[in-house]
Amino acid sequence: MAKMKDVNMLKGPIFGSVIAYTVPIILTNVLQICFNTADLIVVGRFCGSLSVAAVGSTSALINLIITLFVGVSIGCGITAAQSLGAGDKEKTSQIVHTAIPVSLIAGIILSVVGFFGSGFLLKLMGTPAKVLPLSTLYLKIYFIGIIATMVYNFSSAILRAAGDTKSPLIFLSLAGIVNVILNLVFVLFFDMDVAGVALATSISQFLSAILAVFALMKRTDACRLYLNRLKIYKKPLKEFIRIGIPAGIQSSMFSFSNVIIQSSVNSLGETVVSGSAASSNIEHFVYTAMNAFHQTALNFTGQNIGVKNYQRAKRVFKTCLLCCSVTGLVLGSICFIFGKQLLGIYITDSPEAIAVGMIRLSIICLSYALCGAMDVTTGAIRGMGVSLQPMIITILGACGLRVLWVLTVFAIPQFHTVAGLFASYPVSWSITLVAELITYFAIVKKKQKSANL
Repeated sequence: MAKMKDVNMLKGPIFGSVIAYTVPIILTNVLQICFNTADLIVVGRFCGSLSVAAVGSTSALINLIITLFVGVSIGCGITAAQSLGAGDKEKTSQIVHTAIPVSLIAGIILSVVGFFGSGFLLKLMGTPAKVLPLSTLYLKIYFIGIIATMVYNFSSAILRAAGDTKSPLIFLSLAGIVNVILNLVFVLFFDMDVAGVALATSISQFLSAILAVFALMKRTDACRLYLNRLKIYKKPLKEFIRIGIPAGIQSSMFSFSNVIIQSSVNSLGETVVSGSAASSNIEHFVYTAMNAFHQTALNFTGQNIGVKNYQRAKRVFKTCLLCCSVTGLVLGSICFIFGKQLLGIYITDSPEAIAVGMIRLSIICLSYALCGAMDVTTGAIRGMGVSLQPMIITILGACGLRVLWVLTVFAIPQFHTVAGLFASYPVSWSITLVAELITYFAIVKKKQKSANL
């Protein structure tokens, strides 16, 4: 039987269930961002803006390298949600016992690629020469712990598919505390600079992964994990790949476009890199709050599609869309209003970098609700088991248009500025959102018609 802390996605008031499910995800996501935030604050306070640039300039590349396998974990979660909704215990068990070995293999692959390829890839991105050695060192140590990140992602995807969003929150809380303590110890007492914060992050990731696996082993329902039954089952793996690979490719292309943006940021100098890195970290708090509703839409839709309850699935989507939009508008506005104070937490030695950060915040945070609405719509589509269409739309809309913007608009001298670069975000979000909404309602209509035949 399921635990009492699991949220019932199939019955009861939708708004209350959505909030009860989403709030722990928001807090969990914020804690994940706090890993990187703690890194930036510690190096910013005790090592200077150059170290802030070194850590901040790696995020786009990290996302680019890991997103394909993160997409597979999304496929794992959707498959688990649909099988749980349909009451298929045998399939659910196979999914759980396939997920862990797949996550280990993914982690090993990413660890090797990231460790040996980080320096080369950072050079391709045009990372400033002064920043490059520190950025490379940070990435090499970071990717040693990427195996734990993969195990945690797959394990938490299963827990959330089952309605348990509180356990991942607890695990990240503990890991976050450890991360902050180790950051201070390694930087202040051992003078390790960016190497210290990277090592602290890796150790914390292993802690969260161990706790997530242990939680699966203690469950009493079909999601219970038995270590002696670990095996890669072909059918669940095919479902992971069918749903997850397009999601991963979409995320990879999204990250690729952000790498292009980061390369353009790098071309504007160290001050811009530092200000953009600090602003980006602040924005991530808004994004993760909105993205929690994406995960809610994905899993609620998955379970309700599993029992063919299309009307409830549509109501879930509308509720998530409204909640996400309001969250983006409120939090985005707060971050802009208090932008200088927030940026001052990260940057203490460069007013020029803070000015750059404010330009970025004014463009992105005030329009971030568009991005959130786009992600919720994508989540709802994927929850229905459809992954190819949102991949194509996002690649053409959000990614392709952003790259085109850099190659055309940003190349014009009068628009070769911080504002001219980051204006590409709200433009691409708006166009992609419209296309995703049209696709969502077309798919729902088609599925309802097919179910009534």
